Amino acid sequence: MLNISRYAALLFGCLSLFSSVAHAAPYPDKPIRLVVPYPPGGTTDVLARIVSQGLTEKLGVAVIVENKPGGGNNIGTEYVIKSPPDGYTLLLTNPANGINATLYKNLPFNFLNDTAPVAGIVRTPNVMVITNGMPVKTVAEFIEYCKANPTKVNMASSGSGTSVHLSGELFKSMTGCKMTHIPYKGAGPALNDLLGGQVQVIFDNLPSSAGFIKDGRIRALGVTSVAIEPSLPNIPTIAETVPGYEATAWFGLVTTKGAPREAIDKVNAAMNQLLVDPKMLKRLADLGGVPIPGTPEDFGKIIASETQKWEKVVKSSGATVD
Repeated sequence: MLNISRYAALLFGCLSLFSSVAHAAPYPDKPIRLVVPYPPGGTTDVLARIVSQGLTEKLGVAVIVENKPGGGNNIGTEYVIKSPPDGYTLLLTNPANGINATLYKNLPFNFLNDTAPVAGIVRTPNVMVITNGMPVKTVAEFIEYCKANPTKVNMASSGSGTSVHLSGELFKSMTGCKMTHIPYKGAGPALNDLLGGQVQVIFDNLPSSAGFIKDGRIRALGVTSVAIEPSLPNIPTIAETVPGYEATAWFGLVTTKGAPREAIDKVNAAMNQLLVDPKMLKRLADLGGVPIPGTPEDFGKIIASETQKWEKVVKSSGATVD
């Protein structure tokens, strides 16, 4: 009798497991969180809101943007890493995740090992912009001003370890300019202080600065890409004045390590569909963005390559955050 009971219990367990698997709803069957590790207003947030609308349409469930700023993007990143590995929590990742691997000495996670790449979205140049109160109009004049006034130039960034920060550090190391780094919790508050003249320069991601540049509220001196940016055809490259200078930002989606491959593949497919949609391409082009479609593995290679690239910049610049 005891054996029959044990076998009955085992059979019941197997049937229950089979039933739960058989009736499991296909991914996705509930809202997806898209975590932005910055406050509203910056490039990462702008892209997240554009992407969330498109993914909502493609996936058939709400993709909800959640801002979790702080720690140079580490707070939002750690939140995603510690989330259940079910594919329902995504991170809008950017160069800060590759930079922070070297910039921070005691991170509680390893970004490359603790996340799963999902899809690339776009590459954008950064742009060197100054407050209108500065008495310079070119990169060369800016360098002269910095050297003549080594304590008067405050360089804003959207946070320590961002591509905005390291683009400025690279400029400092290649030109000998002395600038005081002022980190903010995102591009939005940094740009507010640039508009008010509390800081003098920022090497910002183009999407968050583009509107202010076009309406003349701040002055663009140069783009960080090696070629002229089509959306700013009258703005030269920094490399024309500082040979060899180049820095671009990349953006994409990652999720918690161990997430189901089905979930990753479905989000990847939806993102790639968006990146050939004419309306999406127009919105990205208006922000100076070049799409980077591909497989999850393709995007993983970009993250790994960029991590290695910025490691060299961090070490050569001496930048660190404890």
